[in-house]
Order: sequence, then C-alpha cells, then structure tokens
Amino acid sequence: MLRAAFKGQEIIVLSCTIVIVVLLSVFLNGFLTIENISNLFMRVAILGILGVGLAVVVIGRGLDLSIVANMVVSVGLVVQLLRDGHSPQVAIATGLCMALLTGFVNGWLVAFVEVPALFATLATGILVTGGSRLFLLSNDIQYLPESGRIINALGLTNFLGLPLAVWSFFLVLVLGAILLTTTRVGRILYAMGANPEAAKLAGLPVRPITLISYTLCGGTAFVAGIIMLGNVSSVNVNVAQGTMVFDVILVVILGGISLVGGRGSMLSVIIGTLLIGTILNGMTIMNINNDVQNIVKGFVLLAAILIDGFLHPFDEETARQGETM
Repeated sequence: MLRAAFKGQEIIVLSCTIVIVVLLSVFLNGFLTIENISNLFMRVAILGILGVGLAVVVIGRGLDLSIVANMVVSVGLVVQLLRDGHSPQVAIATGLCMALLTGFVNGWLVAFVEVPALFATLATGILVTGGSRLFLLSNDIQYLPESGRIINALGLTNFLGLPLAVWSFFLVLVLGAILLTTTRVGRILYAMGANPEAAKLAGLPVRPITLISYTLCGGTAFVAGIIMLGNVSSVNVNVAQGTMVFDVILVVILGGISLVGGRGSMLSVIIGTLLIGTILNGMTIMNINNDVQNIVKGFVLLAAILIDGFLHPFDEETARQGETM
C-alpha cells in the first residue's frame, strides 16, 4: 500500500515545488523580484535542457557523468575560437561538433566496447576537461568577445515576456517528447531500459540506439552551454569539477525517471527542474554556504535514489545490466 501511494511521484514532487515556492515568496525577501525571477528562469532553462539530454540516456538505462564537462569545454572552445578571430558561425559549428563527438565517444565506449557507463563517462569528462586545458583553451575562464554578441542575444533577449533561454528549453522539451513518443528510436529506448536482454533477443538495434542517445545528450549539453554563455558572457571550465552534474541527476530522478531505465517522460524533466531550480535559487538568495548547499543536495540525491530503488526495485536483470552500464 505504501508503494502504491508513491505511484504519483510526479504529483508529489510538483506539490512540494508549489509549497516551497509559496513559502519562499512569503518568508524570503527578494524571491519575487523581477531580477530573481529572471535568474530563476535562466537556471531552470539550463538545468532543464541538460535534464532532457540526460533523461534520454537514462531512459535507455544509461548514464552520462560527462555532460557538464562537455557543456563547458565545448562552449569554451567557441569563445577561444572567437577570440582567435574566427567567425561566430565557424566557432559555434566547431563547438557543436566537439560536443557531439564527445557524446559519440561515450556511446561507442558503452555500446561497442562495453565499458560501464559510469566509468566511461567519468573518464571522458576528465579527459575532455584536462585535454582542453592543455591543448585548446588559453585560460580556465573564457570571456566572450565583442564578436560573440549574437550569442549574448540568446541569453539576454526576451520574447513574449519570457527569455529566449526559456523558449529554447521549451523547444528542446518538445523535440525530446517527439523523440520518445513518436519515433522508433524512442520506442527502442524504452524497450532497452525495461529489458535490455529481451530487446537484444528481439533483434532491436540496441547498440546503434545507445550511440544515438549519448550523441544527442552531447548536443543538448552544447545548447545549454550556449545559453549559459549568452547570459553571463563567460564560461568557467572549472565548473566541470563542481557539483552541477549532480543537480542534473537530481532533476532526472526526482522528476520520476528511474535509474533502472524504461520509465519517465519529458513531463518528469519539467517537474524535477522546477523543484531543483527553486531550491537552488532559494539557497543562493539566503547566501547559504556552498558546503551546506552540497550537504543539502547530497541528502536530497540520496533520498531520491532510495525512493527510486523502493519504487523500481533492482531485479536480477537490472543487476546484470549494471555490470555493463
């Protein structure tokens, strides 16, 4: 009966979000200001776009710990190329290719070399970050030059009362929903997540679809990075070594996408993003120490994993898949 009460996880999380928003609005000065709401929208947009990419991978029973490293390094390369005198078109295209290539390598390692996703993507993130610092980027913090004002427009322009960043999030959400609900790729992703061995025995192209999912995840990382760059006009590669990747994982799990795979939707991403974005925004306004924030996020992440394990217990098939994730 207790497990049945948690079947509406998305409703529960959305209710918690509404309660938190009301409490912050009443008791926290500065929460309902236009400036803060704009900051909240921007944070939600970036987290949400990253969440869409990670959700596609997790639904197929994968994991990508390199997503934040991929984001900051690929847009860092864009800034570096702009500073070196290249056109915005060349810089953006090169950064996008790098992000897609990183995702492709992740998918290849997981699908064809059969390296566990946890270790493959962790290693890729470290290699991309270290390699970029050594060979590609002149500084850890890259500032957008005047030639990149077109990128600033993506982060600072409003349309119909909302930042373009939010509209970009909506667009990525719609594309993600179309992928998962109306295409063969989406159906195979759910089948892979629900029962990978059965999917293989049924002759489904599990390896190519895994490759596609990680590559798409790389693409969404780049989109989120461009929006972040347009908003703050700089990128800090050191973010790759922070806890942002765990914020994205929280968005996915709390929203209702199971780490077991085969469950969840873009609605899950929206709900998880609203909750985590609101919590992070509130802690920032209250000027809570970063270490305390990490403790809070750690407890929330642990609770989310425990709830996910309770709702979607690991069976023998899941345990075997864990050896090849």
